[in-house]
Amino acid sequence: MQPVRVERDLSRHPDDDLVTLVRNGNGAAFAAIMQRYSPRLFRVARGVVRDDSEAEDVLQEAYVRAYAGLGGFRGEAALGTWLTRIVLNEAMGRLRRLRPTEELEAIDEAVLSGDSRVIMFPGVNAPGDPESAAARAEIRRLLEGAIDDLPDAFRVVFVMRDIEEMSIDETAEHLGLCRRR
Repeated sequence: MQPVRVERDLSRHPDDDLVTLVRNGNGAAFAAIMQRYSPRLFRVARGVVRDDSEAEDVLQEAYVRAYAGLGGFRGEAALGTWLTRIVLNEAMGRLRRLRPTEELEAIDEAVLSGDSRVIMFPGVNAPGDPESAAARAEIRRLLEGAIDDLPDAFRVVFVMRDIEEMSIDETAEHLGLCRRR
């Protein structure tokens, strides 16, 4: 393994180089990893716990666990995949501690009841004016509420597939599921 050449701007370094730098005690490299993955990981955490402040707590704890476990990171999966798995484990662990789990029968019942709603989105691409900003904020609030109302298993998959635009294989890998071929 060749030594990693450290530039001033670590944000351009590939993940493998950042991992090597962190293992060699470079805290700025871990900050670059956090900056790179925080938006995605926050959305995944929020999709599970349904609360911004709880999602921030999940992310903070996940980063502590990731930093502590980075020495054991083997690189068999992408760094983003590994971090997402840590976030999912932390978020789901918090949910298990906070409330009882849903039985599969409850999920089946929700699907069979046909209680689905479609949210129509007005054109929100208009820049700048306060009315558009208020409309975007309201749409975001309604969308987050609708996502929060999904059964847990569906909500996590929805966030990963439709919001994070992960492939089926990536989503299955993050959730520890086997995809049938």
